[in-house]
Amino acid sequence: MDVKGWALKTVVSVSLGSAKRDHTVGVEILGHKVEISRRGTDGDLEKAVALLRELDGKVDAVGLGGIDVYLVARNRRYPVKDGLRLLNALKTTPACDGSGLKNTLERQVVDQLFREGILSRGQRVLLVSAVDRFGMAEALVQNRAEVIFGDLIFGLGVPIPLRSLSTVAVLAAIILPVLGRLSFKMLYPTGQKQEKEKPKYGRYYEWADVIAGDFHYIRRYLPASIPGKVVLTNTTTKQDEAVLRERGARLLVTTTPELAGRSFGANVMEAVFLALLGKKWEEATPKDYLDLIERIGLKPSIRVLDDTSTD
Repeated sequence: MDVKGWALKTVVSVSLGSAKRDHTVGVEILGHKVEISRRGTDGDLEKAVALLRELDGKVDAVGLGGIDVYLVARNRRYPVKDGLRLLNALKTTPACDGSGLKNTLERQVVDQLFREGILSRGQRVLLVSAVDRFGMAEALVQNRAEVIFGDLIFGLGVPIPLRSLSTVAVLAAIILPVLGRLSFKMLYPTGQKQEKEKPKYGRYYEWADVIAGDFHYIRRYLPASIPGKVVLTNTTTKQDEAVLRERGARLLVTTTPELAGRSFGANVMEAVFLALLGKKWEEATPKDYLDLIERIGLKPSIRVLDDTSTD
């Protein structure tokens, strides 16, 4: 596989999330210097569109953060209107939403965690959204975890746990074609909403040994105490880590590596991959991603938050 390009790669994540989480870091990957930055737009879709148009043709790749272009269930993709609008704002620069890495890297990470005994068969896992992290969802089921899929709970505020991917797929076929046409703000916390906690659904957090999936969903409804829990996610900051430690979590596992004190989102790392490959999103294949994962040696970041907790 050829990794194309020149000395410096520039990758920007344009996010609907809070600008307070903005960050820039320089790293070296496979002999390339890569400048990675995140620019939040505080939930302002028009501001995000304007920023994307400004960046178009001036950077090597863009990640779309705080939003999905497609939601996925059982190999069917359901378009998200606002996500497509952001994607189509770029005419030249490759862009992605992170789903390519969710389908490759996150599967590998889950398999690795089970092989190494960090996760175990029969363990109770609360995955806050399966349609956002279909690779993780399938890998958890394949490794025989007992999973609650919180798509209705965390996405729609309907306190009904889903316990099979078949049920997720059936409901997705009915609901997602409609929801995808609505404003994404109705489905997912953006801007300042990402900083507000609404402790709720505590019984599902309490039931689980492992809390997995998008961190903004996890954090928004996080109980005051989660003793001994394993949190499997990404896009966490040192402040997020401190919150989990204070509330008693035992382990924090991020599927993307930590760079300069934080783990960037899947959309950022996938954009880095596109920049290294010199390909458009639709041209990149799972094999391209898997080859890069192996060559770079990407591993999850595993941090012990409370070494006094027991399993």
